[in-house]
Amino acid sequence: MVSILYTFDREFMKKTFEAVDGHVDVPSAYLPLAPEARGCSDELREVNVDDVEAVDENVFDVDPDVVVRNHTFRAGEFRYEDEYPVVHVRHGASYGRDEVETTVSRLKDHIDAALAPGTWWADRYREGFSDDTRVEVVGIPEADRLVNADPPRRRRVLYAPTNHNYGGGSYLDTAEHVLDVFEGTDFHLRFRPHPMDRTEEPGRSVTDRCKERIEEMPNAVFDRNETPTESLLDSDVLLSDYSGIVTEWLHTDRPFVQFTTLAADAEVPKLGYQTRRLDVETVDELYENGLPDDVLRRQESFRDELGIPMDGRAGERVATEVTACTQ
Repeated sequence: MVSILYTFDREFMKKTFEAVDGHVDVPSAYLPLAPEARGCSDELREVNVDDVEAVDENVFDVDPDVVVRNHTFRAGEFRYEDEYPVVHVRHGASYGRDEVETTVSRLKDHIDAALAPGTWWADRYREGFSDDTRVEVVGIPEADRLVNADPPRRRRVLYAPTNHNYGGGSYLDTAEHVLDVFEGTDFHLRFRPHPMDRTEEPGRSVTDRCKERIEEMPNAVFDRNETPTESLLDSDVLLSDYSGIVTEWLHTDRPFVQFTTLAADAEVPKLGYQTRRLDVETVDELYENGLPDDVLRRQESFRDELGIPMDGRAGERVATEVTACTQ
């Protein structure tokens, strides 16, 4: 028996549900929607299916009480969306990339509940979804472990920008520049491209070149952690742009840099120290003294606007909301 059925099509999307599942007290499992998602989690029970593309048949065979999605994969194409309660919880919570508009336009009329990372998202959900769609603010489950976690204080830097093809991030412009900055320094660099920039061009070629360089850099590693939580916990400073990883990092109260050289025609929300180009002296200053006061004030204003509860209980709230749909 499966009461809660999680669904996702990309391996890296499992992190949302792994952060939630420990808080549910009814039987649960995940249904892979694409070959990449098969056998990808050691923490979630998997529904074994013959054909991952036969989504409706697979859901009806399981016959859950509720279906939970953190994606917009083929929204509106399935019969199960009309037969079962469907709950959406965001994978990541990027700010400034129009992802909320995409979510609403694709999922409108196809979900029964939308669980928002913060009040900023919830307000837009209520404007865009029908009155029948229940909207609740829950936080970011993947970030729960970051709350009150001590920094390593070992001069460790994580580079993790958003992807190029779908997010229009800074990766193509900054990846090799970051290696130049840290080569030969006493900082330890963890290099983490988005999963899509490891498999799709043009990001893949950049990633391949950088991996070769990193093999010759004793103070750098290519991050192979399946999900970013361990890498975030093990870092003192973050280098990113407007990736969803930034809103997770906000839970740490540690300094971070936002590159503003985006491929997309967009502005980077002013949440951290912003720059087009970086130097090691700036990183050292941030490591030793944290963000400047003016940046902290600006960040605090944005935190208030986003309205993300950062109490380490987001996973519990998601589990409560989803479980309520089973009763």
